[in-house]
Amino acid sequence: MLAMPVQAADPVQTTEHHHDNAISGFVDYAELQRELKRIESTSKGTVSVDVAGQSFEGRDIYTATVGTGDRVLLIQSEIHGNEKTGTVAILNLLKSLSNNSKAAKAIRDEVTIVFMPMMNPDASEADKRRNSMTWDDVLADFPELSTASPSWNYLDRGISQSYDYGANPGFDVNRDFNPDLNYVPDAADFPGASNEPGWFITKEAQVSRDVYQSLQAEYGNVDVFVDVHHQGMYYVEGTPDPVTLSLSAQFVPDPSTAAGAKYSDYADRYNYDFSRQLNVAVYDELQSYGNSKFTNLSLYSQGLDLPGTALGSYALNGSGTVLFEVRGQTQMMGQKEKGQLVKSVERGLTAIVEGVADGSVYNLDPEAYEDIPLTSYRPSSN
Repeated sequence: MLAMPVQAADPVQTTEHHHDNAISGFVDYAELQRELKRIESTSKGTVSVDVAGQSFEGRDIYTATVGTGDRVLLIQSEIHGNEKTGTVAILNLLKSLSNNSKAAKAIRDEVTIVFMPMMNPDASEADKRRNSMTWDDVLADFPELSTASPSWNYLDRGISQSYDYGANPGFDVNRDFNPDLNYVPDAADFPGASNEPGWFITKEAQVSRDVYQSLQAEYGNVDVFVDVHHQGMYYVEGTPDPVTLSLSAQFVPDPSTAAGAKYSDYADRYNYDFSRQLNVAVYDELQSYGNSKFTNLSLYSQGLDLPGTALGSYALNGSGTVLFEVRGQTQMMGQKEKGQLVKSVERGLTAIVEGVADGSVYNLDPEAYEDIPLTSYRPSSN
């Protein structure tokens, strides 16, 4: 095993924020820039930080690459701007992977890891889910959509929330992906629906797609794709225990089955068993800590058909996929809980990296995935 103790990395230092301290303890955009620059500098060439593109409001979207191996992992966080634990976990993991230890060097020899720690910096700064792009902005970029109805994932009405969604409607970027990575928006495909592909009309989805395709061109395949999210308060099925982290390997039906026949063009690339093995690696790692907050894991909703998500589109393109759904939203967490949840994500990501690097993940039984308890909306009274 190429074991790399994540505890060896010093935690990222953060400062206080506004929003009634809702995101205090996390990392804002300016801090991300400083931290990436510092990590790149101290790594002495081990970490390469690059600008992959720009957000709608013109902020740079960064990648941080470490390792030189043939197996490629793409790990992203904050495609929804109020889902922040992944960003801190990524920075901590990046520091661990860039140190001079024998274990870190062995991992870097086997894998290339590309991190996108803040996919949606505009929404991150506003501590909200969606970007701030309007349908008029879409039409400015794609005038051929002038006869189309606004896409279903566009929030174009005022909702009583802590900020004015009516003035800042925005798009759910994680519904703007398409398994056809070369897709060009067509008015006939709008407004679409949750079980239909997206369109790559948002800047942020375009940047993620471009990074993914560039890795495909260079390495032939993106072996692993991980997306870190947050969810509400849920429970491990059959227990009163709140879920720390929900996992999933399934976002579209298997193209080789009748249910997934519409994706048959992707059947030779889709590898559900590998996705399940990756999820089992995370589950086993966190369960190994015994009776603690790390053990309350479950499977996110199964039987999904979401080709418009990054996970759905990239799974169809040949990546083993893992969804992290961390408990709660940033506004719900105290400082101690934030630290515990960040550590859960960090240890889960480490399990994936180590398992791919030393090959142990390929020996796991994919059927063990089916034994992971499901997520429940209500706690069991038993």
